[in-house]
Amino acid sequence: MSSESGPRIVITGATGNVGTSLVCLLAEDAHVGSILGMARRVPDWSPAKTEWSAVDLASDETDLTREFEGADAVVHLAWAFQPTHDPAATWRTNVLCGIRVFEAVATAKVPTLVHASSVGAYSPGPKDHAVDESWPTHGWPDAAYCREKAYLERALDSFEHEHPGTRVVRMRPAFLFKRESASEQRRIFGGRFLPGPLARPELLPFLPDIPGLRVQVLHTDDAARAYRLAVHGAARGAFNLASEPPVDAEMLGELLGARPVRLPRTAARSAVAAAWGLRLLPASPHLFDAVLRLPLMDCSRALTELRWQPERTAGHVLEEFLHGVQQGAGANTEPLQGHKVG
Repeated sequence: MSSESGPRIVITGATGNVGTSLVCLLAEDAHVGSILGMARRVPDWSPAKTEWSAVDLASDETDLTREFEGADAVVHLAWAFQPTHDPAATWRTNVLCGIRVFEAVATAKVPTLVHASSVGAYSPGPKDHAVDESWPTHGWPDAAYCREKAYLERALDSFEHEHPGTRVVRMRPAFLFKRESASEQRRIFGGRFLPGPLARPELLPFLPDIPGLRVQVLHTDDAARAYRLAVHGAARGAFNLASEPPVDAEMLGELLGARPVRLPRTAARSAVAAAWGLRLLPASPHLFDAVLRLPLMDCSRALTELRWQPERTAGHVLEEFLHGVQQGAGANTEPLQGHKVG
């Protein structure tokens, strides 16, 4: 499997937010022999040691076993957030394709599988203290994203039982942002009506302070560093990944220069539900419900076993992302295309 120059790494979803950061990092890694980036659309981008494969994970014509043959590790990042109005579609794309990836890893006898799980896999939890990786991963059942992430956790439970020779690592990062992902994430979560207020924070009359709005974020490049460590190391199991401090209305208010004003959860949800129902907002009220219930994560295990810790604070992450939104930032791949905002 490994060449004389180092291991061969296959990455699904290699042109997305995390994929682009991980490809860049591995391309500069002297201990990596080659990288196969898999995506539906091959980019006009040629990092060192990287070849591309145009692959639709949902297509019956795709032979994933052949794609994975000879790989030392498969990093499964591919994920679709939309269409939020058609949860059956995202279930097919995310869950069924994820299971296909796991099965192909087993058939191709790939020794290491690194899977992109999420804080969204966790059951509702505390906002006043952090939980470790033993917290239940049953998700928030009403939100498709959480339901799908939680189901794949169960699929991996079965996979590990049936294939004990495969080293499985589950990454559970907080919300991931970088400058280059700004346009993509605006399209996915905010739609065309989000850019105005974010690009010009002075237009915000106030910032809604909603009960439960206390979450964690992480720079995508910091997440990629953790994935790289997992690929090279011997660690198994789940790892929480997040930067400090937790993000709340007070931090956002300081960043945006807006005054936090307490807003009841029901009023905020009603507004999100109305906008989503009118298809003005891509992010669903079900995801809104989940975000307000997500636990804070303790990342001690990643520090102890992976020797990983984030290089950027939560404030730095959000500031960079906001500047990216203002500038319509993006990257040279189909998912991360930039888009200027007015």
